[in-house]
Amino acid sequence: MQSFQRRCVEPANPFDEHGPQRRALRRKRRMALDFSPTYNEGISYSYCNDSVRSLEKSGVPLDLKSTLNLPKTAFPMKANLPQNEPKLLERWEEMRLYDRIREAHAGQPIYVLHDGPPYSNGPIHLGTALNKILKDFIVKSRSMSGFDSPYVPGWDCHGLPIEIKVDNDLGRKKLEMNPLDVREACRAYAQKYLDLQRRQFKRLAVFGRWDQPYATMYPEYERYVVETFLGFYEQRLVYKGLKSVYWCIHDKTALAEAEVEYEMHTSPSIWVRYALTSDPAKIDLVLAGKKVATIIWTTTPWTLPASMAVTFAPDANYVALDSGDWVYIVA
Repeated sequence: MQSFQRRCVEPANPFDEHGPQRRALRRKRRMALDFSPTYNEGISYSYCNDSVRSLEKSGVPLDLKSTLNLPKTAFPMKANLPQNEPKLLERWEEMRLYDRIREAHAGQPIYVLHDGPPYSNGPIHLGTALNKILKDFIVKSRSMSGFDSPYVPGWDCHGLPIEIKVDNDLGRKKLEMNPLDVREACRAYAQKYLDLQRRQFKRLAVFGRWDQPYATMYPEYERYVVETFLGFYEQRLVYKGLKSVYWCIHDKTALAEAEVEYEMHTSPSIWVRYALTSDPAKIDLVLAGKKVATIIWTTTPWTLPASMAVTFAPDANYVALDSGDWVYIVA
């Protein structure tokens, strides 16, 4: 019996406020094992286990962690990011953290990330979020590397994506509206999602000059576009000419080349003879009175209706091949 008591005595743990109850529970369990040496004695084993279960049901918590001597800390085990992150971002904004970073890096070598702006035609998605986060990595890493790395966010507020969204919202009402009113509706739509995307990007902890972004619909931005065009004009770089413009019959608007997608089509490659329309003798007197032509090869015969002439290189060497009925000028 003395050996049994020596096994049951345990040193007190000063950090365990429920120590006496837990030690009593462990002693009961050891007693259950000591008084039930084999599983064949079902009565005593059952009786002792019932006493242990009754003690567990008495409300004594079984917390094994409290039996360890662990350090105490106020750092929470649970992050609670949905609640804590907005508070952290609000604190950063109150202390104007981005402006203080700019002030701390004033005078250092400048590194500017030219960010292609997203369309302000809806909430951000995984693509825009990933794009902005990766660029934020670059800006912050450059700042930490000793550069003055500002970031000016912007939005593209013109183009077909916004027009299509506004058309869907207006429906047939657009047909009865003044074109200026439709443009105002597009501007209001773009501003709505510009503000929404700005809040969402800030929620992703992306640093930038969010209180002074640029947008292609702002007069300040359009002013620079007009000034740049004036500079081109003054340098005589602006001219009037012919250029094919893609036009969407359904949306009744011009399309950029990047917005046009072609279906796969197989065409035959052909040789085409272009007859000379001027006097062949002007090229060489030997050609006087003969039918002169040149030959081209194309893999897009469906473009031939718009083909109007063949050009020759002034520094290339050409020969005249007499085939009997025709004389062909080829390189």
